[in-house]
Amino acid sequence: MQRSLFTAATGMNAQKTNMDVISNNLANVNTTGFKKSRADFQDLMYQITTTPGTAAAEGVLYPSGVQVGLGTRTIAVTKLFEEGDLKQTGNELDVAITGDGFFQITKPDGTTAYTRSGAFRLDENGRFVTPEGYVLEPEMTVPEDTLNITVSSDGIVSVLQAGQTESTEIGQIELADFINPAGLRAVGENLFEETESSGNALLNIPGEEGAGKLMQGFIETSNVNIVEEMVNMIIGQRAYEINSKAVQTSDEMLQMANNLKR
Repeated sequence: MQRSLFTAATGMNAQKTNMDVISNNLANVNTTGFKKSRADFQDLMYQITTTPGTAAAEGVLYPSGVQVGLGTRTIAVTKLFEEGDLKQTGNELDVAITGDGFFQITKPDGTTAYTRSGAFRLDENGRFVTPEGYVLEPEMTVPEDTLNITVSSDGIVSVLQAGQTESTEIGQIELADFINPAGLRAVGENLFEETESSGNALLNIPGEEGAGKLMQGFIETSNVNIVEEMVNMIIGQRAYEINSKAVQTSDEMLQMANNLKR
């Protein structure tokens, strides 16, 4: 009966992790470019009393044997990179990706990070930066006398300067993609970093080699589905409750066994 106590405890721990993941999804329901996560579980090792297929008697085999599981554990928390809905803002510095790909961002320490959030700003030097001030790569500078900024679907950035009638091209936005985006390391601030599991970044022009296209004046919203998360939360709560009930029942059975001698 002590085995059932520990087995039920693993179920409670697993559902606690599940609730942590769901809570983070719901907390980021309005975070631009956020990608929801899913907790994945697997069963633990089995205590095998009788192995399936062993001989029960001459010419007779046990068809299933006796295998008692010892609970569950969290095996992964997977990022799901389904595309979120697009929200029109009318801001010429907002750029959304339709399809696959990530913007490249240079952090203050010189390392490269990746994001789906295209809510850009201009810094004091006229460079495209994230709300935290991290520079978009490839770096490009908007002249001070710019009247209008245009970002084409294939990533060409052009500006119309005062006193001119035609736009001038100032740069090309490239998108990075990965063999396994789920292997990226989430570091907060809407940023991801490359890992051995994700593979190396593959740089492409938007709209080419499977890369998504860009849409100026839009942002990509979170891909969290509130109704789905609420349902998952109810399921997780019930699973936690039934595991706690198993702990309580096992405790009562042990108490009954201890009272047999009285």
